[in-house]
Formats: sequence, structure tokens, C-alpha cells
Amino acid sequence: MRALVPLASFARRLPPPALAFLASLALSAVAIAGTLVVSKDAAYYVDLARQALEHGPSAARQIESWPWFPLLIAGSHRLIGLPLEWLAFLWCALFAAGTCAVLVAATQERIAGGGYWACLIVLAMPAFNQFRDDIIREHGYWFFIVLALWLALRWLERGGWARAAVIHLALAGAVFFRLEALFLVPALALCLCGELRTRQGWLRLLQLNALPLLGALAVLFVTAKGGGLEQPRVLYFLSFIDPRNLLARLDLMATAFAEAVLAKYAADEARQIVVSGLALVLLAKFVALNGPFTLPLFFARGWSAMRQAYPGLRPFAWAWLVYLLLLLVYFVQKGFVNSRYVSLLNLLALPFLTSALLVFVQRFPRLGKGLVVVACLLMLNNVVSFGARKTHYLEAAAWLTQHTAPADAVYYEDARIAYYAGRGYPIPLQAREKALVQVPSEFRYFVLTAKRDEVSLSALLEQQHKRVLVRFANRKGDGVLIVGD
Repeated sequence: MRALVPLASFARRLPPPALAFLASLALSAVAIAGTLVVSKDAAYYVDLARQALEHGPSAARQIESWPWFPLLIAGSHRLIGLPLEWLAFLWCALFAAGTCAVLVAATQERIAGGGYWACLIVLAMPAFNQFRDDIIREHGYWFFIVLALWLALRWLERGGWARAAVIHLALAGAVFFRLEALFLVPALALCLCGELRTRQGWLRLLQLNALPLLGALAVLFVTAKGGGLEQPRVLYFLSFIDPRNLLARLDLMATAFAEAVLAKYAADEARQIVVSGLALVLLAKFVALNGPFTLPLFFARGWSAMRQAYPGLRPFAWAWLVYLLLLLVYFVQKGFVNSRYVSLLNLLALPFLTSALLVFVQRFPRLGKGLVVVACLLMLNNVVSFGARKTHYLEAAAWLTQHTAPADAVYYEDARIAYYAGRGYPIPLQAREKALVQVPSEFRYFVLTAKRDEVSLSALLEQQHKRVLVRFANRKGDGVLIVGD
């Protein structure tokens, strides 16, 4: 405990944004050091970067329609020479640290005494910190989104064409990682709705949206000249938010729900019930991903503090609302939504959660101390895992490297095993059941993942006269089976 005293004293001397940046880097280092096998997305992006280096950027574009993050990793490798996986982790750690620092800076500037509390929230909140050991493009996306919002706060105070342009430079950085970042354009415009009763308000709206308007005009000009929009991800996004497609999909969901659950007298309200239900699911995920920092929201004074914080944090509030609507559209179109997509809602709400937390700890100082202890424990829990590691993946990859040739046709149920065997990242195009029963089989080997005593898989292998050549398992009993004829 005595060793922690100088550390705490040093932390108090640092400004909150600097403390958030350095502590974030430290937490990311701990999380990455404990990573034995990267996630599927991580292997996919690193392998795309490898292909871009070996065959040129066009090779990555043939596989991924929005390959800018892998190309960033590949370009960094050419400049620095570090291994691709190291560079990917480094970029993600720097973006995560930047996100923490910018959020804390924005909060500190608008909420008196909120800097260190914002630092505590951003370093412990599960929504954001559960991804510290992952290589995902969301790290860059989140950083540039919060940077654009912080710049928007400064523009609202001081105005200026140059400041407005810099906002959109940050927004372009976010689009570089995820095209959905364009949701920020209407969100920022909505911030000025209250000012449109004056001529000055309209001029500020023009100033803020000059670059997006010029971009839209350029796209319309190219389209009118016959150039068209040939970028697959752009076309997909436009069809995704097309009201006709959205309503058609919603009607399908409502019809299925009405037939399965509702009586005929309530069938007419099926669409409203579906939308309300999906919105409640999103809000429930948002609350859960806040972790213990949801507690202040159960007190009226917390909501009062957030209402008082709204005038100074309008861009964050409108971005939260517009992004919630975008998530609802995604939920309707895809039928699911995961915590990685919802996490941005939590980041956008962080300044408001800080204002509520400040009031809470002032009103309940003992509970506030307990909340700090819980947050510190959660901070460690987010980056330290004591579960069974995927040692069997590495053992299977080593066996494949020694006993098979690169030219052999191998079916990988989890392409990460191929990644660690140096065989790229071959995404399986069919379920293992279909691959195993295929006649004639196009694969010589099948690399399958299996839970302990998975009876259905054993029966299928016996039925198809397949032989388990070798099995690798971790201490939990999860296994990788290498199967042949």
C-alpha cells in the first residue's frame, strides 16, 4: 500500500486529460500483454494489411470495401518496420488513450470539478474498456467522433470558418474508419435549431455545414455526369437508411411478431410495439454498459444536473439522440445489435454521467467512496482475465504448419487457426455441417472447434466416416479437432 502513495501523489499533479491519456496507455498495455490469441476481427485486419503489403492496396480493396484501417497498418509498417500485429495494437492503444483524454478535456471545460471524475468513468466504464485488448477500427472511429464534438464545443463558443472546417477534418478521420460517422452532420446541425430565429443563427448554420454541402454538391455533379456511385460501402449505407427499405423490413418484423404473439385486435399496433421493444433493448444495453455509473441516474438530482449541463454540451446530447436512432435503424435492418456498436452511446453520455456523479458523491459521500473502490476494481477486471486461454488454437496451428502443406485444401471453422499457422485468414463460406457432408469433398482436412463432449459433432464425424487425426484442448476442455478421411 505504501508503494501506491507516491503513485497517487504523482497522479494528482497531472491535469485530468494527461492522467487519462497515460492511465489509458497503461491499462491497454496490461490488456494486450495478457492477450494470447487475437480476436477474429483483429486477425482479419492484420491479414488484410499483410496482403496490401505483398500484393498492393488493390488486393485489400478486393476483399474489404472499406479497407482504410488495414491500409493504415500496412503504411505504418512500411515507415517503421515493426510487426503488423504490434503496430495494430499500438494504433488502437493510442486512439483509445486519445479518446479518454479528449472526453476528459471536454468534460473538464464544461463541468466545474468534473475532470478527475470523468477520468474515473472513462477508465472504468465497461462499454469502452472491454475492448482494450482488441484490434478494431472502432478505436479510431470513437477517437475522431469525440474529437469532432470537442472541436464543435469550441466552435459554438467562438465561431469562425476555420474552426468549422477543422470539425469536418476530424469527422473525415472518423469516416475513414466507419462510414456511419456521417450521423454527426445532422446531429451538429440540430445543435443550432434554437438559434434559427435570427439571421445570425442561419449564418452560423451555413458556416458549420459549408463543407458538407460542397461535398454533397460534388457527389451530385459526378452522378449527373454519369460517374455514379460505385463504392460498394457507400451504396450499401444509402440502401441501409433508405426509408422504403426500412419500412419494408419493419413491416416484415411487425407481421411476424403479430402472428406469433399478438391477438388479432392488437395486430394493428404491431409496428409500434416492435419499435418500442427494440428501443428498450438498446436502452437496457446502454444502462448495463455504464456499469456502476448508472447508479446516480436513479436519483432526481442526477437528472437535474444533466439538464443543467445540456446548454454547454449540446453537441454531445444531439449526437447521442441521432446515434440512438441510427442504432434503431440498424436493429430493424439486421435483427441484432452488439455491445461494440452501443458503446458509442456510453461515450457520448460520459460528460452528462459525470455531472450526475458529481451531485451523487456530494449528496452521498460514503456511497461515493464505495463507488470509487468498485470503479477501480472494475478497471482491473476490464483488462485482466483469469479464464481459460486459447492455447489449443496455437497448438493446432503449430501442428498444421508441421504436418500440412500450404497448398492443401483445409476447412477452418475458425480462421484464426489459419492465421497463426501462417496461412492467411480464409473466411469459411459454409457451416461445418455442410462442409463435412459435401460429396465429393473439396477439403482434405477439417479444422473444427468443439466444446467438451460435443456429442452431435462426434456423431456427425462417425456418420461421414471422418477420422480425428489429433485433438488439442485447453484447461477448460474446449478443443480443436483436426479431421481427415
